[in-house]
Amino acid sequence: MESDPNWLVNGARNGERDAANQLIELFYRPIYAFLRRLCASDADAADLTQRTFSRVWQALPSFAGRASVASWIHSIAYHVYVDWRRADHHTEPRSNAWWAGYPASGPAPDEVVARTDMATAIYAAVDHLDTDLRDTIHLHYYQDLTLKETADALGIATSTVKYRLRSALAELHKNLASEPSRFQLLKNPNAP
Repeated sequence: MESDPNWLVNGARNGERDAANQLIELFYRPIYAFLRRLCASDADAADLTQRTFSRVWQALPSFAGRASVASWIHSIAYHVYVDWRRADHHTEPRSNAWWAGYPASGPAPDEVVARTDMATAIYAAVDHLDTDLRDTIHLHYYQDLTLKETADALGIATSTVKYRLRSALAELHKNLASEPSRFQLLKNPNAP
């Protein structure tokens, strides 16, 4: 028997029962597993899989082969899932206690916003520095060059780079300290 998905779709489209059965056998498990991961319920996944194949049969005449059969059927399955979530107002089937046991590994949303605000303020303040200080900050911090690499790029001594960095950080601290309610920055302006 032929198991090429495109051949099976064409056969099912032409009313060949054997091709339709093979198509189901080929894709039932992957579609069920996909929907099971989405809805977290065996019973709902089985129901959604049935709905998916019902839509597949309805859509057979319009399958143009622009995508693989697998991606086409998975797309239908995903849309069936989305429709199911919207129509039945399903919410995440996990309890708040479950979610509390799995905190995000990254920073909290408020920390991300605070860091973004801080970075925006720092970038703006750096742009207002004297050219020598700004260029030194850009090369050392933004381009991640070492002190020696920064000195070489600017054609100056490493001690001059250190001096400029200390001066720039002191000026940034002074400028940003005028907004203490927004930022707690640069606690040590003498650090290079």
